[in-house]
Parts: sequence; C-alpha cells; structure tokens
Amino acid sequence: MAKIKKSINMKKLFLTASVAVLMLNSCNREGVAEQDNFKMQSTTADYTGFPAAVQTVSGTITANTTWTSDKVWELDGQVDVAPGVTLTIQPGTFIKGKQGTVSSLIVLRGAKINAVGTEQNPIIFTSYNLLDNNESTTAKPGDFGGIILLGNAPANVKKTIEGLPTTDDKYKFGGDLGTNSADNSGILKYVRIEYAGYNLSQDNEINGLTCGGVGNGTTLDHIQVSYGRDDSFEFFGGTVNASNLVSFASDDDGLDFDNGYTGTITNAVVIVDKDSTHSQSSGKPDSNGIELDNNAPAEDAGFALLPKTHPTLNNVSVYGVNNSSDAALYKYGARIRRGGEITLNNVVITGFTHGLVFDADTNAAWSSVNNSGFSGFTAAVTPAGSVNNTNVISNGQADTFGAGNPFFDALNFGGSNKGAFVNGDWTQGWVQYAF
Repeated sequence: MAKIKKSINMKKLFLTASVAVLMLNSCNREGVAEQDNFKMQSTTADYTGFPAAVQTVSGTITANTTWTSDKVWELDGQVDVAPGVTLTIQPGTFIKGKQGTVSSLIVLRGAKINAVGTEQNPIIFTSYNLLDNNESTTAKPGDFGGIILLGNAPANVKKTIEGLPTTDDKYKFGGDLGTNSADNSGILKYVRIEYAGYNLSQDNEINGLTCGGVGNGTTLDHIQVSYGRDDSFEFFGGTVNASNLVSFASDDDGLDFDNGYTGTITNAVVIVDKDSTHSQSSGKPDSNGIELDNNAPAEDAGFALLPKTHPTLNNVSVYGVNNSSDAALYKYGARIRRGGEITLNNVVITGFTHGLVFDADTNAAWSSVNNSGFSGFTAAVTPAGSVNNTNVISNGQADTFGAGNPFFDALNFGGSNKGAFVNGDWTQGWVQYAF
C-alpha cells in the first residue's frame, strides 16, 4: 500500500481520545506528531510507491476496459463509460485528474464500474499534487472532479445530474416509481476519493461520489471521501444501499439525500475539520453533517413528489467540533427539510450548534428515530419534543457528551448505542486521515 511521505500542517478535529487513537492506527504514514483528546494530525504530503508510468484517458470508453495498477491513470477532462460497457479497476490503482481540467468519471445509465480494491490495496482517486514527487506542491479540494454513477432506479424527478451539461439526455438519471429498483451500476469497494468536487455554479456542483437513480443491484462498500469541495456523498433518488462509508473534512455536507432516495446506509462516520473549506449560502455557513430534501422548491413548492426521500440510516456517527465558536462554521448535525423523511437507528450526532433539526417545511412525525443520541451547543433536537423516544438524550453540551463517552463504549443514556462502530472497527487498514 502506498504511503504518505511527509508531514506539514496540523488540522484540529473534535474527536475523543479513543477516536484519535483508532484513526491514527488506521493510517499508514510517517512523521506525524502525538495527538491529544481533540486533535487529529493531518498532513499535506506526497504518496510514495506509486507507478512511474502515466496513462491518460479522455472522452468516452466504448469497450470493456481494465485500468491496471502498474500505471497511474490520468483523466483528461470528463470521462464517460458508455452504456453496455464495464470499466474494471484493479486493486491498488491510482487515478488522478489532469491539472487544469475538471476531470471526472461518469458511469452512464446502462454502464457498469467494477472497482474492487482490498483493505491492503484500496483504489485511490486523488489529487495530481499528491502524485507529482514534488514536496513543494499542496493538494486542495477540487483537484479531482469526482465520480458520478447514473442509473434507472426510481426518482421523484428525472433530470440531468448536477454538474453535467443539461442539454445532453445521456446525463439524466432515474426511472418511474415501481420500476428498475434493482438496477445495477456495478461495484465500488475499498475505494478512496480525495480532494474531489467542483462548483460549476450555485447548487450545481460535482461531489466526491454522486449517485443519481442508482439501483440496489449496485454495491457500494468501504468508501472514503476526504477534503471534497462539495458534499462527500450525495444520493439523488434511487434505491442503492451503501455500507462502511467515511466522510472526512468535506466542504459541504457529509451525507446528502434528494429526489426520492429510499436506500439504506449501514455503518457510516462523518468527521469535520474546522480548518477545511466551508460551504456558505448568502454569506452564512450552510454545511451539515447530514442534509435531506424531498425535492427542490422549483420542482414542487409543496414538496410532495413521490417517491418521498426517506433513507434509513443504521449505525451512523456524525462528529463536529468541540466548542460553540468553531460550531458556528457549520449549520446543523442533521437537517431534514422540504418534505423529507428519515429513519435513524443507532445514530450519534454531536459537536454542532443543533444536533437534529426538522425544518418547518417538513413534519417530524413522518420520520422515525430509535436508540439514537443527539447533542448540540444550542439544542439537541429542534423543534423541541419533535422526537419522542426515551433513548434520545437532550443534554446541551456537545463537548461534555463527546469527551465523557469514549468511542467504543456504550453511551450513557440507557441504550446500547455505539453509532458507526457498534460491530467493531471497519476502518482498519484502508482509511487514510493524513494528507
């Protein structure tokens, strides 16, 4: 497995001592200083051990193709995988964007990706600045565009995915309610996506991993998105299930759900970095750990389109910061709005001004919360009393809540909640927190 070569700058995160120890042990890296309870060492560094040969790819892939691990694969602009074609990527392969381009990989409807890494050799999409053997260059969000999967599973609006040309129908996603739920866009497993994302215009961005109308025949498992310029993961419609997800230091939301997504997320952790870039709307912070909309106001002002956006989240932890001043850099831990619905099972949210928020344009009664813990510097749950569950804590201090309850221990509110890691550490070996 390729390693990070050098340590430059410190990033402070809100993490318990147990979290920090876990994450540091999950990384292969050199030259990192000791951590304290609420610090995580993050570096800007070059990878070492990657191949010298570079193969540039552009345009549309029209035949079954394999990207081998003996080369670094460079995307020159947008690269599409055509319908009926499968792109296979070997374990341990590095993929980068070409400098000066918005380089993204788009798997069109009817196409498939077979990107299966391993714990020891994950597939890595990353910045060209981490693969240039030049210690004076620094990776930044947006160096790589992102990965977009498009499918035919149900969505409440069939439209062009964000970030792509609206004049070309091949970039549309989604099918009708009750059709193509098992649509298959392939496999992403043991994959890291680093320094991705691109803001073309307001509300028109490429995320780290974007799924549009992706069906539950698709496998998404053990995927980390780090230092993205927009959301880490965004799901527009579709039924795809995903497991073992890590969102680290995103500019905007960690997990974002829209347009009738009804899949299940199992084992996921969202971790913010106060020193990363932060999304704003009208000059005010608007990034959330989790964000959910049924649809945009322009699509239906009553937010009644079907299927309703209603993901199920099992075993999820969302970690913000350890003081109210830094929390002002963000919006909420989880924001449910615009007619959206959600089911939360064994979920921990802490380190934001507000933990779980239901906006006035949705109804908390449509959602379900079980065995979950929320905390906020201002309020744990908004509106107060909107969640009726004896296992939901309501203490106001996120720092006390986080510091007093180590990572793998049962939280002290009467349940057996351990959030993302109720079944143990699934991040060991393949997750990277040093950049």
